[in-house]
Amino acid sequence: MTTDLQRDLEDIVRVSRELGGDPSLVLHGGGNTSIKTVGVDVTGAPVDLVLVKGSGWDLGTIEAPGFAPLRRDRLAELLTLAELDDVTMVNELRQASLDAAAPTASIEALLHAYLPGKAVLHSHANAIVTLTNSGFSDADLVAVLGERVLVLPYVMPGFPLARLVADSDVSGVDAVVLRNHGLFTFADDADAALARHRELVALAEAHLGVDSWGEPGELTPASGTAVELATLRRDVSRAAGAPMLVRQTRSARGAEFAARPEAAELTSRGTATPEHVIHTKRTPMVGRDVEAYAATYREYFARNAARATADVSELHPAPRVVLDPELGLLVTGATTKDLKVAGDVALHTLDVIDAADAVGTYGSISEAESFDIEYWSLEQAKLSGKKTKPLGGEVAIVTGAASGIGKAIAELLLAQGAAVVGIDLNPEVATLSDSDSWRGVTGDVSAPEIIDAAMETAVREFGGVDIVVVAAGIFPPSQVLAELDDEVWDRAFRVNVTAVARLFRAVHPVLSLAPNGGRVVLVSTKNVAAPGPGVAAYSASKTAAAQLARVAALEWAADGIRVNQVEPDAVFDTAIWTPELLAARAANYGLSVEEYRTRNLLRTEVRSVTVAEAVVAFCEQFPATTGAHLSVDGGNDRVI
Repeated sequence: MTTDLQRDLEDIVRVSRELGGDPSLVLHGGGNTSIKTVGVDVTGAPVDLVLVKGSGWDLGTIEAPGFAPLRRDRLAELLTLAELDDVTMVNELRQASLDAAAPTASIEALLHAYLPGKAVLHSHANAIVTLTNSGFSDADLVAVLGERVLVLPYVMPGFPLARLVADSDVSGVDAVVLRNHGLFTFADDADAALARHRELVALAEAHLGVDSWGEPGELTPASGTAVELATLRRDVSRAAGAPMLVRQTRSARGAEFAARPEAAELTSRGTATPEHVIHTKRTPMVGRDVEAYAATYREYFARNAARATADVSELHPAPRVVLDPELGLLVTGATTKDLKVAGDVALHTLDVIDAADAVGTYGSISEAESFDIEYWSLEQAKLSGKKTKPLGGEVAIVTGAASGIGKAIAELLLAQGAAVVGIDLNPEVATLSDSDSWRGVTGDVSAPEIIDAAMETAVREFGGVDIVVVAAGIFPPSQVLAELDDEVWDRAFRVNVTAVARLFRAVHPVLSLAPNGGRVVLVSTKNVAAPGPGVAAYSASKTAAAQLARVAALEWAADGIRVNQVEPDAVFDTAIWTPELLAARAANYGLSVEEYRTRNLLRTEVRSVTVAEAVVAFCEQFPATTGAHLSVDGGNDRVI
């Protein structure tokens, strides 16, 4: 890599991160950037290049490998064509790359290559979009932003947009404003292009009297019941044909907008920018009638399907954004990332609508044009490439989640795509994972208020509960019956049985609404079948819990809830098994520590993750199994 190319690449990475780090300019993968430079091909010959942001990279976090090095002469040749379909254009962009391993360049690569100036920056700046969505004339926009701005009508991104700009006079301007779309600035220096971008956005914000976008406002008090939210999630999931998460944002800003009588009319005018339709659909659902919303969406698809340039399959008709006068602003999605994106886009859109209506009349692109973006072949290709994890869209509560078996279960559920609420006395449960799919509740699982807090968290943050795993339990110190302490006995039953009964009672109304049917797994013990001396409190309490689970299996089958048990033994990678205790117990049997770890029929070590795999198997598979007991102990002759 030449020194000049390296320097140019470093400049565009730095400036792109500055641009992408401002959510009022770029939201969740929007926008694109480029810089023109000179590289060297395999023969050593110099090659004029344009380094264009790669598709799928986020400007806020982009790194050097996120830019595709494209041959400018080939892109110039492509722009002489009168027409170029999307599939062919993408293929040509890949072939124009100096590096076959580089990402596919942004769909706007031809436009970046054509525009004058070394560096080109494109954003969907809220202030610019608001101005162009307010009904202002081109002259009005130039009056606000200055003479060095070219204003162009909305056209589809990609080749049509590049062709439109190429057919326009860009001499004497250093910015292009695209109606209903966004802003391009260009200069012979990346920092100058960014400064110009910020200058134009500041002029727009000053005219609008707005400089804050997408703020959620204060956190509103929880509204609606757990059953109401879980019912909404069930209905959304049915319409989507798969489990969906639902998040009640509790945004004061969202709640205020949702309570307006005119909310449906205001939001019926479309998204702030065309690309947002991918994240939020063209309109939100106002109220909770999912069936009616889905029917309306199907009618929209039927009206516009003939516009598609290739065969398309109807996307699921469930809403991605919900505005309800009582519940406020809610968002839905298959993953928590989907929830985050939809929530941010929704809040920014509400501000754009209000700001546009304050100076004019808000209006987006037409329904037909929105359909063209939503069912664009390039977007369809992205969707078809997305992989769904086995427990995607599902919600689990795991007790005892901060260590040992409970931690292994929680981590595996997260890895399989579930959103998880963990409960544990250990405050480390709050930071077990930095994923937005994780929430930790610190406290004693036998305390009703802790169970209530976990339920509230699962329902408000993720929409409901699909899976409950009881892994919390205590193993009291060994005491023979003749010396049994009342407090030891009572505490064992309080944690190992009563807490389970309270959790079952609290979760049932929501669990019965799980889109794929509820699942409960009790982490039991081999002591139920084969107790030992000195562990009366543990064996009796765990046996009582096992009976409780059997009763739940009987009572809840009619609700489609499966209740099964996993019975581990000799799991030594847990907190209670210190190296000293292991050595002492092994010596007591005349064994080495390794021999003691594998003292089962299969001579295999049973680890926490081994138990977790059995638990998660009950959650993912066996749809016709309930009331089952699965030993995970390497084979115990006393149990067998």
